[in-house]
Amino acid sequence: MENKRPEWTSYISFILATVGSSVGLGNIWRFPYIMGEYGGAIFLLVYLFIIAFICVIPLALELAMGKIYKGDVVSVYDKINPKFKVFGLLGVITSILICCFYFVVGGWIINYIWIFLINDVPADFSAYFLTMNSDPQIPIILTILFLLLTVIFPFLGVNKGIEKANNIMMPLFGLMLLILAGYALTLSGAPEGLKFMLKPDFSKISGPMFLAAFGQALFTLSIGMGAMITYGSYLKQEVNIKKSVYTLIVFDTIVALLAGVVIFPIVFTNGIEPTAGATLVFISLPQIFLSLPFTRILAVLFFVLLFFAAITSGISLLETAVACFSDHYKMSRKKASFLLFFVIALLSIPASLSFGLMADFQIFGKTFFDFLDSLTSNILMPVGTIIVCLVCGWYAKNIAKEALGEGVFSNFLMFILKFILPVIMTAVLFVGLT
Repeated sequence: MENKRPEWTSYISFILATVGSSVGLGNIWRFPYIMGEYGGAIFLLVYLFIIAFICVIPLALELAMGKIYKGDVVSVYDKINPKFKVFGLLGVITSILICCFYFVVGGWIINYIWIFLINDVPADFSAYFLTMNSDPQIPIILTILFLLLTVIFPFLGVNKGIEKANNIMMPLFGLMLLILAGYALTLSGAPEGLKFMLKPDFSKISGPMFLAAFGQALFTLSIGMGAMITYGSYLKQEVNIKKSVYTLIVFDTIVALLAGVVIFPIVFTNGIEPTAGATLVFISLPQIFLSLPFTRILAVLFFVLLFFAAITSGISLLETAVACFSDHYKMSRKKASFLLFFVIALLSIPASLSFGLMADFQIFGKTFFDFLDSLTSNILMPVGTIIVCLVCGWYAKNIAKEALGEGVFSNFLMFILKFILPVIMTAVLFVGLT
């Protein structure tokens, strides 16, 4: 029977879609505050090392898995070996759990765009953020609204929905990021901000920092959750995996660095601590915008930028599960989208209330929101990545050959894949959790 699986219409569309998946809130919202918490430049150094020498291989493997077996993440593992199907299910579960807290942040972004557009800007964003999240209804409504806006694209399909969304949003995203970075470099705190980003303090090195850098690298590259396997399944056979992987990593790293260039000069110009945490983007920066010229223009530009980042990554998270339901479980794409909408809407309620009504509800000392973030970024995604390396290195060597190529250097990469990467990643996971 002829394979009727959709394909990306062009290589550029594939790159924009995968960059859209990897370049998300992980770069703009999460990266700066994680970097701030773990010492600035030294975290960046460790992060770049992990991206270049560790994550490049599993990223290539996931794209190759999808390209070769042409299926959703569960079907791909099932085709490799029916006993491995549980690994695919783990990826789908991970993507759904990420949606449950990630879309909460997307809801906040919608709200901030609205208040700056209509010029209903509070004087104190710290109090406003607390009030917004203390309401029993607003956080849930905002989360579901963002979910609704995102699920439309997997609902419409790969070419009419996902591809078109990324083809429009990602170029606009890049333009806005460059404008904001250029503006930030004119501020008085730019030299100090760049110093924080580029001058490492080696005394800040710790086990948790390595785990945070590893988790951030996986989070931003969408590795270990099945998204890249799913997107890889829409590739045409002639696409070169190695070339695509390096392109993705370069774009992702540039965006992460530009996000730091946007945020840290603004932070240091106004005497704000870069260790402000997850609220940096939603309390500290909006407060700073009030003291800058062109307040509304800058603020709307920044939060629309965040919205594009959030929705393009959210699309890939949803598509991982939608493709699984429609391909493996033979459900129509529309029914799969509706089912996923209701599942995530329900599970996201405790996450959306974690900063208000359910702030005292904790799991292992963390709010439900922080628990989901930690569970997925620091455990499930690293475990999923280790599984990819073990399966491809020891069992499905045809995938490793497609991802790594042939020759002396490829043989060296194969040795790293089989013997070095699983040990390093397991050690980082163990040290970070102890």
